[in-house]
Amino acid sequence: MSEKTASAPAAAKKADKPASKKEDKPAAPKKIGKPRNYDLGNGIYRFSRSRMYHKKALYKFKGPKPKPVKKPRKPTTIEKPIGGEKNGGKRIVSLRKRRNYYATLDKAKKPRPKKLFKNHPRYIRSSLTPGTILILLAGVHKGKRVILLKALDSGLLLVTGPFVVNGCPIRRVHQRYVIATQTKLDINSVKGHENIDDKYFRRDRKKRAKKEEGDIFSTKKEAYKASDAKKTDQKKLDKEIVGVIRKHSDGDLLFTYLSTMFGLRSSQYPHRMKF
Repeated sequence: MSEKTASAPAAAKKADKPASKKEDKPAAPKKIGKPRNYDLGNGIYRFSRSRMYHKKALYKFKGPKPKPVKKPRKPTTIEKPIGGEKNGGKRIVSLRKRRNYYATLDKAKKPRPKKLFKNHPRYIRSSLTPGTILILLAGVHKGKRVILLKALDSGLLLVTGPFVVNGCPIRRVHQRYVIATQTKLDINSVKGHENIDDKYFRRDRKKRAKKEEGDIFSTKKEAYKASDAKKTDQKKLDKEIVGVIRKHSDGDLLFTYLSTMFGLRSSQYPHRMKF
């Protein structure tokens, strides 16, 4: 029998044999262990650093600490021999030379500059220029149209009605409570407000008299009254501003505009309007 015929039955036997068990089972995945210290959430771990230091026995792998070397200190004194009888034979002298002069009083130190609110820089809106007609939104004269004279050092605005037109005198107003309009007057020729500043509006505080028996209910708070000097300044300023309005091309219309009150009807919103 040839070699080919002899190998054929052997190959058939191999084909009839079942596959081995190792070939049937799939390869098992590697098990990944959970670390002892893991994140519990929000960056908080189960064990602290010091706890893990002892768990891992890291102290065993730490080398011995070298002993600190003490630096030699420079001597501050020196011993000198002294001759003569009854002198002790030696003296301890300091090596540090001290000053020969000591001031009787400490030098006056410059105080630190205080960042007071009154010294802060003031910022005024670009639309608030001298001569602009404003609408007051708060205070006793709210709703009135006034003329802006200038911005004071305190950041407040100096305005006036004028008084003869709508009854608003010279006042200070914060820029938050003001709407600037596009109407503007040329008040370069007006000079009546140049000497007016924040000190101009200070009131004289008189000392209260001692209360006696029977005066508790009889005394009343005095109402504010404008001084004669302020009344004179108001009349002078009103005369100059009225002259400027009359020279304007729409003078009659401006008098009516300043004397009428500002108001909103239904479905009117200031942020959608152009003034």
